[in-house]
Amino acid sequence: MKVLLTGGGTAGHINPAIAIAQSIKGKFPGAKVLFVGSENSMESQLVPKAGFEFAAINVRGFRRSLAFKNILRNIGTVKLAAQSTFRAKKIIKGFAPDIVIGTGGYTSWPVIRAAQKMGIPTLIHEQNAFPGVANKMLAKNATCVMVAVPEAERFFPQSKRVEVTGNPVRSEIIFATKEKAREKMGFDGRPVIFSYGGSLGASPINKAVAEMIRELSREEKYQFVHGAGRSGYEKMLGLLKNLGVDLERHPEIRILPYIDNMADYMAAADLVICRAGALTISELQVQGKASILIPSPYVAENHQYHNAMALAKRGGAVVIEEKDLTGSGLAQKVKELVSSPEKLKEIGKNARKGAIYDSGDRICAIVEDVLKAKK
Repeated sequence: MKVLLTGGGTAGHINPAIAIAQSIKGKFPGAKVLFVGSENSMESQLVPKAGFEFAAINVRGFRRSLAFKNILRNIGTVKLAAQSTFRAKKIIKGFAPDIVIGTGGYTSWPVIRAAQKMGIPTLIHEQNAFPGVANKMLAKNATCVMVAVPEAERFFPQSKRVEVTGNPVRSEIIFATKEKAREKMGFDGRPVIFSYGGSLGASPINKAVAEMIRELSREEKYQFVHGAGRSGYEKMLGLLKNLGVDLERHPEIRILPYIDNMADYMAAADLVICRAGALTISELQVQGKASILIPSPYVAENHQYHNAMALAKRGGAVVIEEKDLTGSGLAQKVKELVSSPEKLKEIGKNARKGAIYDSGDRICAIVEDVLKAKK
């Protein structure tokens, strides 16, 4: 079996593709996997690091602003798209895949489109509750569209087949337990508030969390872990210092530049404060964690807002939009939730109801089904 995977531009598209590749190799050890992505983006580093062969095309995303410089850039982007489609066809002919799987993002469009024109079965995996442009454009001619949540099914009315598969979640997230994680990370019996805004950090979240910590740390009732991001770490320390929070006197407050052991911190937490990326939502669900979601307003199609609201409508999260985010408001909401263990438990239970633990197996079953039908 030969499987070609494509998707990228952001980690939200790359990591699911890598997880799918790992599931396929686990289910079909003899399978050959090739990943096609942009030569100058994250996937060119992450995919080889994960142990998979990588082939590059030269493609980039469109700028949505109508500024003159962006219009000029987009004209060049159209030219690149045409060239990348030709390059994609060449790669596909050379590899001769039995099936092509795309996880969205601008890098997937020329590859999936080329495969469809060549008559090769194509699968699309959509991670978000509100689908991206590339997947919506490609869905009509896809053999199967795989969605992470039922709320996304309605966006693909013309598709031949739509299946709910969930997002592949790392096994260490699925199997991490609160008791073992707390022991490993050295937490005591006080509630643990775990917050982060992404690998680079998010200034509005850092500011609000710093103010929240200042307000709630006075009583020393809570334990805090905050991932400030590599670019926001020093500024976060400065914020806390200016607010009068002496970290040397408060060992229960941990400020980190990057979260290396997400599984342990998430499992140990009583409450998680974070963005609402598709994979983050899936991780919260399999862990059954109560969360305060602060969707990023800077992403395409505002998909984080739709992800957050899909979970919130089922009672599985609390949502605060960034425009409404303040340190005092966040502190009040945290205090309200943590002071009611039953409420936290209920939110976590509702989150877990939507969890899909066997996403990789579901995707592999669809691959197998499609290839049998092909014969």
